[in-house]
Amino acid sequence: MTIELDEDAIYETASYEIWVNGRLKGVFHRMIQTIDGLLPDTDYEIMLVRANEASETVTFHTEPEPITLNVRDFGAFGDGVHDDTSAIQAAILCCPENARVLIPKGTYPVTALFLKSDMILELQENAVLAGIYDRARTPILPGQIEYDNEDGYYNLGSWEGNPIDSFASMITGIHVKNVTICGKGVLDGRADFENWWSRPKDKIRAWRPRMIFLNHCENITVVGVTVQNSPAWNLHPYFSNQIRFLDMEVKGPANSHNTDGCDPESCTNVEIAGVHFSVGDDCIAIKSGKIYMGKKFKVPSKHIHIRQSWMQDGHGAVTVGSEIAAGVDDIHISKCRFSNTDRGLRVKTRRGRGKDSVLKGIVFEDLELEGVKAPFVVNSFYFCDPDGRTEYVGTKEALPVDERTPKIESIEFRNIVCRNAHYCGAYIYGLPEQKIERLVFDNVSITYAKEAQTGVAAMMMGCEPASRLGLVIGNVKNLILHNVSIDGQDGERLCLSGVENVEEEQD
Repeated sequence: MTIELDEDAIYETASYEIWVNGRLKGVFHRMIQTIDGLLPDTDYEIMLVRANEASETVTFHTEPEPITLNVRDFGAFGDGVHDDTSAIQAAILCCPENARVLIPKGTYPVTALFLKSDMILELQENAVLAGIYDRARTPILPGQIEYDNEDGYYNLGSWEGNPIDSFASMITGIHVKNVTICGKGVLDGRADFENWWSRPKDKIRAWRPRMIFLNHCENITVVGVTVQNSPAWNLHPYFSNQIRFLDMEVKGPANSHNTDGCDPESCTNVEIAGVHFSVGDDCIAIKSGKIYMGKKFKVPSKHIHIRQSWMQDGHGAVTVGSEIAAGVDDIHISKCRFSNTDRGLRVKTRRGRGKDSVLKGIVFEDLELEGVKAPFVVNSFYFCDPDGRTEYVGTKEALPVDERTPKIESIEFRNIVCRNAHYCGAYIYGLPEQKIERLVFDNVSITYAKEAQTGVAAMMMGCEPASRLGLVIGNVKNLILHNVSIDGQDGERLCLSGVENVEEEQD
């Protein structure tokens, strides 16, 4: 059971007690909190108490479960030495519908585990699934397998927006539904610079695995667990629907390679709530494939809702792109805290993503940013691809609009406080031939660090190192500035180029 407080605080609030059936469960301070240890098919009453004032009592009944399968009964050692992959996989395969597989306290070395539908996988407190680095023993998910009697192919593996062979992940779901992964345990990929991160740009048998990979899955909930030290992206839902990540920790070293926190790719109805990210790349990156996948399947990422989370360190707090060839729609980020990330609210695209790459309905609101180097970045010239530094991608001259040209329709930034920024307040560039249709800053305040660092705000050709820039905005059709406060910048408050219409108002 996961609860969410109905108040205006962001991520954390004043301490409160949770009482379950008249007994104190604990003292908590997060806005989203999971209550574990509940029995199946049981009535419960929950009450919150703060400063001796009690909330209304909430009653509910837990779902029945036919049986719990303990992986120790299937031969798992949990001693940190033996390979427990086959024992845990046996428990999963034997799990009846709506039953539970229990991983008790212990350390369980594994390569890759495959989920089945209609089950619960619970990692108890102090239970650790520990990744085994052995490329020869880890299964490979082929990127493309041709069908025997029809055109097309069966896609299993994926790497950075293309259907390419990749290693199976520690937790892999292929066309499964109705699964919950829960508990206070840990998924530890045990990646480091002696194994998975040592040659990050090289494909060795296959591309690096994720920690949780969900391919064409539906109604999957991951709640309470810690995910750390991933070989690559931590959480990767792919062409999936109704996916929830709740009350989690996702972490990795700041210098680890491609360890994005959560990357929904061509997914619908994704909820990320109460998650603390501290990783070596983007905390969250919303994607929909490179141009081959975008043109073939035309599946955008849409209805992605992120709230009450803390994005700490990393390249970008919440990013849209850059593998975004099928576009995005209805991306809503609210009541989150961003701390010391390189960029805060980040959109990255480029020529070549294609005409189906339409970005619309992107709203960031009710956020607190602290120490973020470049709080607002929209980059239509993103150069981190093999051809990213070509004249076609990088030129600031208007080119003909064709089937390769992406489009940004609307981005809104509302009720956001940015403290101690470094490089700039905002660095935003649309394409000259396909300008950003509508860009809104509403009730946004920006202050700068006293000893602001100098750096490059956007990964685009021609973006020079800078410090304390104001709002740098180019190639926008309609720019709306309402109650925008900028304090401490060097030079002009607004640096505009190629902006057709500006509406500015202060209450």
